[in-house]
Amino acid sequence: MFRTALIGLLALGSSTVLAQAGSTNPFGTPIEANRDIITLHVSEFARIPDDDAGFAPRLMHMVTEPGSGQRIVSAMTGQLYAMNADGSNVHLYVDINAPEWQVRVMSAGNERGLQSFAFHPQFTQAGTPGYGKFYTYTDTGNTEPAPDFVSGGERRSHDTVLLEWSARNPQAATYDGDAPRVLFRAAQPFPNHNGGQIAFNPLAAPGDEDYGLLYVGLADGGSGGDPLNAGQNLNSYFGKILRVDPLGNDSSNGQYGIPASNPFANDDRDNTRGEIYAYGVRNPQRFNWDSSNGRMYLADIGQNQVEEISPVNSGANLGWNTWEGSYRYVNREVSLDNPRSAAGITWPVAEYDHADPLFQRQVAITGLVVYRSNTIAALQGKIVFGDNPSGELFYIDADADSQGGQAAIRRILINDGGQTKTFLQLIQDTNRAAGDEPAQRADLRFGYGPDSQIYLLNKHDGIIRLLQP
Repeated sequence: MFRTALIGLLALGSSTVLAQAGSTNPFGTPIEANRDIITLHVSEFARIPDDDAGFAPRLMHMVTEPGSGQRIVSAMTGQLYAMNADGSNVHLYVDINAPEWQVRVMSAGNERGLQSFAFHPQFTQAGTPGYGKFYTYTDTGNTEPAPDFVSGGERRSHDTVLLEWSARNPQAATYDGDAPRVLFRAAQPFPNHNGGQIAFNPLAAPGDEDYGLLYVGLADGGSGGDPLNAGQNLNSYFGKILRVDPLGNDSSNGQYGIPASNPFANDDRDNTRGEIYAYGVRNPQRFNWDSSNGRMYLADIGQNQVEEISPVNSGANLGWNTWEGSYRYVNREVSLDNPRSAAGITWPVAEYDHADPLFQRQVAITGLVVYRSNTIAALQGKIVFGDNPSGELFYIDADADSQGGQAAIRRILINDGGQTKTFLQLIQDTNRAAGDEPAQRADLRFGYGPDSQIYLLNKHDGIIRLLQP
């Protein structure tokens, strides 16, 4: 997920796509760190227990269970924890790394593990095909079975598997079903850039074309620069946003369906994959939908220079690996000649630069939420996102005619007892209070609740925090 190059090796700067040709700086000025800051409070929503070795859980993703309102949060090591809508009664729902499931979660390093999970919208609706079904997307060390998706490279670091779980009683406190069913298995050539998020469109209603279809982010396979040229290859599943019907069976392995409305489902070209919804992505970590217009947005982690938020629609090409954000990607760096000049590319609405003074040596975009609630009036109409290592929180105007760049990016800070802090500083305060060494990075992820609730997750103190006005 994180780039290996040091910022000291990058001749970069920061903001706006109107860069000068011949310059090595994709942005003209840094993010305006003290302009239009939104200051919010946080409350402690819940605490997830340390693991058996005494380490804080590596929290990754959080959603609200359909029908019940329970919040479910995941740890990279394979656990799903459930809690009530008020954060009480925290308990283990299922450990997908438990021996009886034979999944063998691979969670070594910063990027592998339980990537994401999603509940079918019919999860609590008895008598429907999706009753009791939820899905996990995880890296595994079990590479004995034959893969469904291969990268074209000779290496096989590990596999990423999409699993379907079927609870007998969705209202039960813990999972009570059998071992999961494998929908697909992707053979990963490298240990980084593996999966990303999976999700059902929360705006789709029964009868809608999108209802019950699962979006799956499958990254470019790793290493750096997309050496297997997967992003632009419509014969490869890697470097794509896939859309599948988990209850169907017309895929090549018979374990899921290919929606007829997918952009390449009826393509008569040889070896074009019908599962592809959008392509040209590098590391599609998080995506979400705007409840005001149904538009989907993606936070895609960049290579060495540019992080981006881009709109996604059916058949969209986001450019990787011929473009990194608004700039051509040539010889493992961006070229500033003729930005945003190719036909048929979906360009970012916002981007930021790795060398900006706000960041650490590693940079990776995360989030995101298109905030349409009145609960936090200051965020109404904003796209909220963040930077994973530094924990910086940002927003842009969701309704502006954005042309990319970082000129429109503004910060969100936390009011902690009258002191204004970053999210990383909050984590460090908790570490010190517990007698631990302060974390050097935030490892920020968002959790999602009803009515645009935003929860802040991290890997260093086990606390789930809720953003509040």
